[in-house]
Amino acid sequence: MKKIQIGVLGATGIVGQKFIRLLEDHPLFSVSELVASERSAGKKYAEAVAWKQETPIPTDVARMIVKPLSAELSSSLLFSGLDSSVAGDAEAAYAAAGHTVLSNSSNHRMDSDVPLIIPEINPDHFELVKHQQGPGAIITNSNCSTMFLAMVLAPLDRRFGVEAVQVTTMQAISGAGYPGVASMDILGNVIPYIRNEEEKMEEEVAKILGKLDDDHVEAHPMTISAQCNRVPVLDGHMQALSVKFAESATVDEVKLTLLAFEGLPQERALPTAPQRPIIVMEQPDRPQPARDVWLENGMSAVVGRIRPCNILDFKMIVLGHNTVRGAAGAAILNAETYHALGYLS
Repeated sequence: MKKIQIGVLGATGIVGQKFIRLLEDHPLFSVSELVASERSAGKKYAEAVAWKQETPIPTDVARMIVKPLSAELSSSLLFSGLDSSVAGDAEAAYAAAGHTVLSNSSNHRMDSDVPLIIPEINPDHFELVKHQQGPGAIITNSNCSTMFLAMVLAPLDRRFGVEAVQVTTMQAISGAGYPGVASMDILGNVIPYIRNEEEKMEEEVAKILGKLDDDHVEAHPMTISAQCNRVPVLDGHMQALSVKFAESATVDEVKLTLLAFEGLPQERALPTAPQRPIIVMEQPDRPQPARDVWLENGMSAVVGRIRPCNILDFKMIVLGHNTVRGAAGAAILNAETYHALGYLS
C-alpha cells in the first residue's frame, strides 16, 4: 500500500521531534515535508534542529530542507507541533488551502466546529469537520494532562456516572518544551503554576466527554477542579485524582471497569494504538514516571492506588507520557483513526 505523504509543522520543537521519531517506519504515513521558523528555513533538518530524542534522527529526514511557515505544501496531511503563539493563524491557513491539520496546539480545541478527539472515547466527534468552512480541516488532540484524566474518567462515567472531580497534577518539565523551565527554578523545587493549564483541563474534559449534537458538542455537566504543578521529572505527568459517582461502586468494580476499557483503535488494531489503553497497577508505590511511563510504548494511562476517598467516592494516581500519548502520539492515533473511518479516502 502506498503511504500517505505528510508534513510536520513546528518540526524542530520537542513535539515536532517526537512526531518524526514516532513516524519513522510508520505503515501508513511517510514524512515528506518539514516546516519551522524562518530561523531554520533553508537548512538541512540535521543542521536546524537541537535533537533531544532517545534515538538518532532518521537518515532521510536529517537530509530534508526545512521550509518556512509561509511555504506552500504538497502533503495533504499535516501534523502540527507549532507553538500556540503562531499555530492559530497558520493552521487555519493550511486548512483553508485544503490540508487536513492534526494539531497538538491549543488554539482551536474549543472551537465549536473543531473535533477534540481521543479515539477510544469520542470518534463520532470527527463528524464536526463536515461543518468547517473550506476544503481542508482541523482536528485537535487534548492538552497533555487532559488526555490521561479524560481516558480514566470516560469508562468510569459510562459505568457509574461522574458528578465531580478533583485533580492535582505533577507535570514533567518536557511539557514546557525546550529549553523549558530554567534549571535554577525547577531543580529541587516544585512550581505550583502552569499558565492556562487548569482551565484547559476543566474545559477540555467536558468537551471530550460531551455529546455530539449535529454541529457542536454539548459539554458534559460534571464539575472539575484542577490544580497544576511543575515538578523536576523529565517525562511523565502524574495526577492525584478523586472522583464522585452518581451510582455506588466498589474498588474492584472500579478496577475492572478501567481494565475493560477499549475503543475503536483497539478493535481495528491501529498501528499506534496500545493494546491496553488503561493499565491498572496493584503495587502500593506505583505508578512511577521513571519505571512506568513507557508501558505500551507510552500510549497508555497507568493507574494505581485505587481506594475509597473520605470526601468524594474514590481516589487514585494516574500517570501518562506527556509528549507521546499526551502530544505527538495522540495526533498520530487520531490520524490513523480518521483514515480507518474513511475520512481520508
